[in-house]
Amino acid sequence: QVIQTYHEDENFRVMTAAAEAMHESAGQRTTRIEDIIAFAKKLGAQKLGIATCVGLLSESRVLASILRSHGFEVYGVSCKAGTISASEIDIPKEFCRPDSNICNPILQAQLLNDAKTDLNITMGLCVGHDCLFNKYSDALVTNCVSKDKALAHNPVAALYTADSYYKQLKK
Repeated sequence: QVIQTYHEDENFRVMTAAAEAMHESAGQRTTRIEDIIAFAKKLGAQKLGIATCVGLLSESRVLASILRSHGFEVYGVSCKAGTISASEIDIPKEFCRPDSNICNPILQAQLLNDAKTDLNITMGLCVGHDCLFNKYSDALVTNCVSKDKALAHNPVAALYTADSYYKQLKK
């Protein structure tokens, strides 16, 4: 039954674009950004969205510049867009300051939906916020950077050192 699902139009288009992009880079060391560019081109995407954490605005600007140099139209939106406070959505006070501005992943998705992006890229969205962004995005979503405050946004480092430095993660 799963095999048949891959034959649905959009799924087939995505899998074919991914296969073509991977085939062209076979045997080469490519960065995630190079892979995203190749995939987006194979997909026929013209408009790319970047949903970014405010802590990665500088990096997102660099990414946008690179994407534009490859002919893409780029739209970006930070997590603090449409500023809302924790109290507005009834987050309990013990979890954050009631008047603090919180991330707004649903609005990020809606703004990129309004721009009619073909593919969205996440840049360091918080765990959970990324889930809501993905849920509300009309376009396909790929991740460029996963937030990891301890490991310079390289969460796999904890897995590489799980038998040494980070063995407490197994407890």
